[in-house]
Parts: sequence; C-alpha cells; structure tokens
Amino acid sequence: MQTRRHWVLWSFWEGTAVGKTERGQGQTACAERGIVRKGDDIEVKAYRHILFDLDGTLTDPKEGIINSIQFALSHFGMEPADPNQLEHFIGPPLQQSFQQYFGFSQERAWEAVEAYRRYFRSQGMFENYLYPGIYELLEELVMQGRCLFVVTSKPQVFAEPITEQFGIDRFFCGIYGSELDGTHSDKAALIGHVLRSEQLPREGVIMVGDRRFDVEGATANGIDSAAVGWGYGTAEELAEAQPTHLFNSVGELRNALGQGNGAATAGKGKGG
Repeated sequence: MQTRRHWVLWSFWEGTAVGKTERGQGQTACAERGIVRKGDDIEVKAYRHILFDLDGTLTDPKEGIINSIQFALSHFGMEPADPNQLEHFIGPPLQQSFQQYFGFSQERAWEAVEAYRRYFRSQGMFENYLYPGIYELLEELVMQGRCLFVVTSKPQVFAEPITEQFGIDRFFCGIYGSELDGTHSDKAALIGHVLRSEQLPREGVIMVGDRRFDVEGATANGIDSAAVGWGYGTAEELAEAQPTHLFNSVGELRNALGQGNGAATAGKGKGG
C-alpha cells in the first residue's frame, strides 16, 4: 500500500558526491558493482530516487515496539521479556519474529500481532524518536530535486501518522508500507512493488536501511543499497549482506548524498 504526495519535483541533480566509509567484508562485491574507492573515500552516484526504510533508519522506534511486544506477551499470560533481547523485532515482519523467537505457531503468532497492534495503535507508534540530523538530510535532498520514498515493512496505516508526527511526511513523493494482512511485508517484494508502481529505472535508485532485509531486498531487485550503522542491524549482519555503501552516521550519509560538484535547481511543490 502506498500514499502519494501530490507535489512535483521539477529537476534532478546530476553531480557526483563523495562520502567516507569503513568497510570490512564485501569490498570486492562493491568494486564489481562500480563503486570507486579513493583511499577512505567512495564516489557515490547522484541517485535520483532514494528509498528510505523507516524503523531504525529515519526514526528510533525501540520504546514503542518493545512496549507493544510486552503487551502482546501479557495477552498470553507470559512474563515480560528482556527488552534488549527484543531488539530483533525491529525491522522484520512481526509474525515471523513471534514465530522465530517465541516458537509460536502461525495462528498464535497472528494473535500476538493483533494484541501488539492494540497497544501500538493507541500509544506505541508515538513512543518514537526522529534520529538527529534526519530532518535536515531529507530537507536538503528535496531541495536538490531528489524524489524520496518511505519503503517500510511496517503497515502503511502506521507509517503515515508516524511521518506526520515528525513533520517529515512532506518530504516524500510516496509512502509505501505493508497491508495489515501481511501483503508486501517482505522487503524484496515491497521494493519491487515500488519500482513497478512508480516506473523507476533501476539505475539511479538506492535503498537506505539499517537491516539486512533492506540490503537483500535491494540486491534482489537490481538496485544499489546503503546500509546505515545507527539502527538495529549488527556490523556482522550488514557486512554479510554486502551493501553497495555503508555509512556509520547520518552525517556521513548526508555528506555522500547531499553534496556534489554542482548546485541543483528544484521547484517548490505543494504538500498533499
């Protein structure tokens, strides 16, 4: 499911940006995909279309997600779990996580998801925080004429009010999420859906996210990926997924995507 923003970006920037990266594994794969290393620098293409994950990339949802999981466990009379052990729930589809980490059957997992959503809908979605520097990053990219999308496994009915809460919804050409029945919860399928729906050429599109699901979903669809180190994916997880780029801070990502050899001209649009 998606929500389109009814405003137009008038032009796109064609410069080249440079960002720093700290990479261990996966450098050979990056070289094969056209990444140019200059010492500690990597030349980053001026991506026209940028797909952003939500949880762990734009916002820190830990408090609301953990509280929602604990509420779901209490629904079954279970003792509260160690909050630090529940961070694995941030990113993947909920039903799969309940099955994987608590051994729930598919039917019981969906019951847990429904209980989770009762808390999340009323309170948990607002127990969330925008990462420092994200607002400025998005604002700068839009001023350059980039077309930005939210692409999240979180249901769209939750993703939209979360972006509205932080005033960042106006920066996006579209907000794509899953359906409540689990349709498009798989990241690779969702990215493919976005590419088809928006008729985006794969060259010049990048997926930015904090988990391997974002990187693997991008790879499956033949687009570049940028793994970010401030979210909930471990360094080992991200290195194994072999992203095109790896950034450890919002500042590094902003330097790579937001600066280049020439100025951009972008028209003003109307929020919708």
